[in-house]
Amino acid sequence: MKIDKSLWILVFICVINSLGFGIIVPLMYTFGKRYGINEQSLSWLTAAYSVAQLFATPILGSLSDKYGRKPLLAISLIGTCISFIMFAEARGVILLFAARILDGLTGGNISVAQAIVSDTSTPANRAKRFGILSSAFAFGFVIGPAVGGLLSRFGLQAPFFFAAGISFLGVMATIFFLKETNPVGHKTIAAAEPKKLFSSFSTLKVPVVGIAIFIGFLLTMAQFTMIIGFQTFTVDTLKLSPNNIGLLYTGFAAMGIIMQLCIPLFTKMFHSRTVILLLSTFLCFAAMFFAGFTATLLTFAVCICIYGLFNGLRNPMLNAIIADNNTNKSQGAILGFNQSCASIGQTLGPIAAGFITMISIHAVFFLSSFYILIAFLFTFRLKDKERSTSLRRTTAQV
Repeated sequence: MKIDKSLWILVFICVINSLGFGIIVPLMYTFGKRYGINEQSLSWLTAAYSVAQLFATPILGSLSDKYGRKPLLAISLIGTCISFIMFAEARGVILLFAARILDGLTGGNISVAQAIVSDTSTPANRAKRFGILSSAFAFGFVIGPAVGGLLSRFGLQAPFFFAAGISFLGVMATIFFLKETNPVGHKTIAAAEPKKLFSSFSTLKVPVVGIAIFIGFLLTMAQFTMIIGFQTFTVDTLKLSPNNIGLLYTGFAAMGIIMQLCIPLFTKMFHSRTVILLLSTFLCFAAMFFAGFTATLLTFAVCICIYGLFNGLRNPMLNAIIADNNTNKSQGAILGFNQSCASIGQTLGPIAAGFITMISIHAVFFLSSFYILIAFLFTFRLKDKERSTSLRRTTAQV
C-alpha cells in the first residue's frame, strides 16, 4: 500500500491544531474568572470565536483558491499561535475577547485542510481520506482537555503557552514538509465565495438535504449550549479543579470516538441512517434533560458521557444523509453551507446559554435538551421526506 506522505503530514498538523483547541476549552472559564468573566460574558467569549470564524472561513477558503493552500494554512496556524499567547498574557476582559476573535478570524484550518484533501483525492478514496482527517481532529480534541488539566498544575497560563507551542510546530510542519496542492492560478471550487453565503440559504428548501442541515444546526446549537453549562456547573457548583475538569471533558469527548468506531455495527442493525439518528437524538435528549436535575459529580458525569456517546452518531449520520441526497456537482457547495450553519449554531448556542444562566445554571441543560427535542421531532419529518423521495426515484426508474 502506497503511503501518501502529504496526507499524514496533514494529519499531524490537524492533530496538534485540535490538541491546542482541546487544551483550552475546559479551562477558559476558570482562567477568565480572574479577570471578570462570569456566566454571561463566557457565552459571549465563546460566541466571539464562532462569529469571527463564520465570516472569515469562506474568505480564507477563497484566498486559498487564489494564492494556494499552504500559505493560508500557515497563516491560520500563526494566528492561532498568537491568540493563545495573547490569552495567556491577558490581564483584562478586552484582551481575552481580542485573542478569541483573532483565533476565529484566522481559523480557516479546517476548511483549508479539507480543500487539500479534496485536491489530492479521487471519488473512490475521498470518503476514506475525509474520515482520516476527521479522526485526526477528533483525536486531538479528545486528549487535549486531559493534557490541559495536567498542565494546569504548573499554573493556569501553562496550558495556553503549551497550546501556542504546538501550534507553532504546526506552522513549521506546514512550511517545511507540506506540499502545495493548489498552485497559484489553478482555480478550484473547493471553497464557497463569501458573497454566496446568504444566497446559499435556498439549500434549506431542498428535500431531505434542507431538513438534515437544519437538524444539524439544532444539534450543534444544543452542544455549544451544553458546553457553557458544563464549564459553569463544574466550576461554580461542583467546585472541580482544572485537572479534574479536563479529565471529565476528555471522557465526554472520548465517548464520541468510541461510538464512531461502532458505526458499522449500527448500520448492520439498522438499514436506515434516519432510524439511527432518531435513536441517538432521543437518547441525547434524555441524557441532557436529566443532567438538568443533577447535583452530584457521579450523576452529572453519567449524563454527560451518555450524551457524548450518542452525540457521536450525529455528524456521521447527517453527513451521509446529505451526501446521499445531492449530486457530485453540488456536493462542495452544500457541505460548505452545512458548515456555515454549524458555525451559526456555535454562535447562537452560547449566547442563548448566557442569558438562561441568569435563571439558573441547571436551566442551561434544559435549554439544550429543548433544542434536541425539536431536532428529534424534525427527524420524523426527515424520515417521511426521505421515504417520499425514494419512492419518486423508484417510480422514475420504472
